[in-house]
Amino acid sequence: MAGLSTSKQKLSALIITYNEMGYIEKCIDSVSFADEIIVVDSFSTDGTYEYLKNHPKVRIIQNPFENFTSQKTFTLKQAANDWVLFLDADEVVTEALQKEIIATINNPEADQAYWFYRKFMFQNQPLNFSGWQTDKNHRLFRKSKACFTDKKIVHETLEVDGKSGILKEKLIHYCYKDYEDYKSKMLKYGQLKAKEDFYKEKHFNYLMMVVKPAWKFFNHYIIRLGFLDGKKGMTICYLNALGVLERFKERKRLEKKNELAYYLVMP
Repeated sequence: MAGLSTSKQKLSALIITYNEMGYIEKCIDSVSFADEIIVVDSFSTDGTYEYLKNHPKVRIIQNPFENFTSQKTFTLKQAANDWVLFLDADEVVTEALQKEIIATINNPEADQAYWFYRKFMFQNQPLNFSGWQTDKNHRLFRKSKACFTDKKIVHETLEVDGKSGILKEKLIHYCYKDYEDYKSKMLKYGQLKAKEDFYKEKHFNYLMMVVKPAWKFFNHYIIRLGFLDGKKGMTICYLNALGVLERFKERKRLEKKNELAYYLVMP
């Protein structure tokens, strides 16, 4: 692996963290081929910051978390190189993908950005269906040709000035450590999506609060073949649907809070 760092084009590996012990170690090891590794931490309390602070290859910065888009935009600004590899803390780059990344950024005809397909892992076992089989994300791109749109605050979207390609090798995503960890992530995502809806003036609807979570479960468990993943598929599909339900509950709370504030300021 050491020989992989001799690329002509320099690469910055970027990661955001909050309480990622158990994930971050594998992630950092897998990007050791990059010319710099920058991690922006939102004041972790589980030892993540201390671990990264003492890592010889990592530059660690602490920055308060507002939402995913603003945190990733802040992190992107810290990169010294034009080519960046942006990972989540629970993602791992395989050796085959490392080689493909290096070959790609050194190709004179390279596109401006690249999508990665991901292989999902449930407690170190592959999750082959459950709605994730076609999942892909922008992970490798030129800093000078891309930015995160401020239209979304969760499941952030990259806007690219130019063409995007797709890499062949998959990124490994350790999405599920344990039940409570994944549940807390889904609830957090649901709350952030509710804020995004609220800012866009999308109003709460009781019917949709019933229909949307039910459809999410049915779509991922039946149509997207989650049942073929067995108990793992049932758990993932249920928690994903729970995240959608939380989105509506939080949207209702935000609307009530806004109404109360309105009446309090009325003469």
